[in-house]
Amino acid sequence: MDKVKEIEATFNHGISLAERKNVVVTGVKKIESFDNEEFLVETSLGFLLVTGKGLSLGKMDTENGDLVIKGIIESMALSPVWRGPVT
Repeated sequence: MDKVKEIEATFNHGISLAERKNVVVTGVKKIESFDNEEFLVETSLGFLLVTGKGLSLGKMDTENGDLVIKGIIESMALSPVWRGPVT
């Protein structure tokens, strides 16, 4: 996890998954971190962790808080507060 992007806005939150290859997230406030296996995203309703293989940033609209993640999606987890990975 090596890149950080902050977005200053509050939006309605939604998640859409298509064929386990594309995730569209609305209501994104900030991308905490991401790499080719994991995206940690702060949304208007809490945190979203997306894990998989070959993940990449497909599109980021900072004005509207929209994010597209491409790759093989293996899991998504939601939490109002990020507490770190479960061991």
